[in-house]
This record gives sequence, structure tokens and C-alpha cells, in this order.
Amino acid sequence: MYDIESLYEATSVADACRALAEDPQAMVIAGGTDVLVKVRSGKFAGAHLVSIHGLHDELDGVELAPDGTVEIGPITWFHHVTTSPVARERVLTLAEACDTPGGPQLRVSGTIGGNVCNAATSADTASTLVAYGALLDLQSVRGTRTVPITEWYTGPGRCVRERDEVLVKIRIPRENYEGFTGHYFKYGKRRALEIATMGCCCLVKLADDRRTIDDIRLAFGVAAPTPIRTRGAEDAVRGMDVAEAAEKVGELALAECHPRDSWRASKEFREQLIKEMSRRSLLEAARKGGAEV
Repeated sequence: MYDIESLYEATSVADACRALAEDPQAMVIAGGTDVLVKVRSGKFAGAHLVSIHGLHDELDGVELAPDGTVEIGPITWFHHVTTSPVARERVLTLAEACDTPGGPQLRVSGTIGGNVCNAATSADTASTLVAYGALLDLQSVRGTRTVPITEWYTGPGRCVRERDEVLVKIRIPRENYEGFTGHYFKYGKRRALEIATMGCCCLVKLADDRRTIDDIRLAFGVAAPTPIRTRGAEDAVRGMDVAEAAEKVGELALAECHPRDSWRASKEFREQLIKEMSRRSLLEAARKGGAEV
């Protein structure tokens, strides 16, 4: 039973912003794979919904801007990110991460913007977007603003987006992906229809010798209350040989993480996952870049 008091189908982003501003109880819905579950559970009983599901001209698709920035519309399905030629050529690790949430049905109904706005640390795109240094563009009747994803998350299931703001674009600047190869590692008890027990994304840029780490980004989901980058570990292994970095990165990353006990896994098990997934993700990212590992 879905207890929905009102549903307004916006005709444009500006129209959605107006509807959200006029109704203090209204909330955005796109694919509905998160919102409708909460409505059905009673958390959002009597919901006032503003749908942006039909705004394909403004909010759907993956495009390459003239300056090389990858621009992703927030209502783009996971599957469309995975199969996008632009995403596969420029941000392949994100395309691969978008092929891991839920099952096939969810991936052709759930949206990447919803995954970001839901703000779960277990979200499959979260650690990858953090590693890529994504920029998030928001719009409301008050105007527009851009939030770096590193400033987006404020706690479990919470972010800086105001209720009356619409996420209108996810941007990954060229300098954040060019020259990098990567790997997203999702650990769960099964291969599909599973929430991540731990998620790890590693992006590596190799030096010309294909053995030395010129640059690295290492990010995690479920290793802390919010998705995080382990910048200390990155700094420590930058300039190292791939094999040496792989041996050291796990302990270095663990020192910056704060996993917890839950019914899915103990804190101790998650600590082991952080160490092992750091090593494996780094090696796989380097292998994709041409390193012999």
C-alpha cells in the first residue's frame, strides 16, 4: 500500500523547483526505487511527490562537454551509464560500478542521481564518484550552486541538498579521469541483488615505465559513516613501485577508515575487507593500465 497524498509531474526543471518551493512537504521522485520503498514502509506516509521522471530533455543522458568534462544527467538509468559510449571511453570504472546495483530490473529503473541523493554510504556509485572527484550541480528557485562530492555527504543517509533543490547534473572534469585506469570492487554475500558490505574504488595513473604509481585515488563505501577517500594512503604510495604499493596500501587505508559492526558484517571483518580490497583494487587498476602484476 502506497500512502501518497499528491503527485505532481513536473514539465521542466524550473517547474519542479517551483512546485517544491510552493509545497513545504514536497519531495523529488525520479525512478522511485528508493522513495517508493520508504513510502510503502510508512516512513513517508502521506507523501507529497514532485516527479522529474519525464524530464529526459533536461536531465537524462551522458555527454562530453567541449572541455572534456563528462556530464551525466541525474535521471539516467544505471544501465544507460553502463552502456554509454562516452562513459565507457572516459570513465569506464563508473560505467562498471553502475552495473552492480541490484538486478537487471533495478538497473533499468533506478537512476544515478537517486543513488547520489539517497546518500547511503553503501551506494555502488558513491565511492567511484568520490574517486573521480565529481561535481554536483543543484537548482532551486533561489538559483544554482555546485557542490564537490567530497562536501556532499553529512552523515548516514544525509547530504547537503536542501529539500527544494533538484540535482541537475553530475560532472567529472577531464583532469580527474584522463590517464587513469581503475577498478570498483564490491563485496557482498552474493553476486547480485545485494547491498555492498564494502565498496572500494581505486584509480591509478602509471608513470611511463608502467611500474611506478604516478597518481592514485582510493575511495571506500561502508568504511565510515559516509563515502571517503583515504588521502593519507594515496600520498604514502604515490611514487612507489606497484608491487610495493600493493603490499602497504591496505594498512595505510585502514588507518583512515572507521568501519562499524552491523548485522551484515562485524567491524573486524570489514577491517579485513578494507586491507584486502585495497590491495586487490590497486593491482587490478594498475594491470588495466599496462603494469605486469
